[in-house]
Amino acid sequence: MRRVLIGAAFLLALAACGGKRELTPAPGESLPPKPAAEPTPLTPTQLITPSVQARPQRSDELLKQSEERRDDRFNLPPR
Repeated sequence: MRRVLIGAAFLLALAACGGKRELTPAPGESLPPKPAAEPTPLTPTQLITPSVQARPQRSDELLKQSEERRDDRFNLPPR
């Protein structure tokens, strides 16, 4: 069993080491047309980068440690 796990971990690590190269469209395909407001067509890297609207940043403070919740006066039992 241990040998299988080591082999699986090795194959997973090997698969993660894939070559990195510039993205290109599939043979016979082309990039989508450029947006109307852009002066030049977008590169493949620009096309896969999410916009600010697609991936917004958190604006509220995350809890750093647990705190007691305030009493919620609207937390009523069901009727």
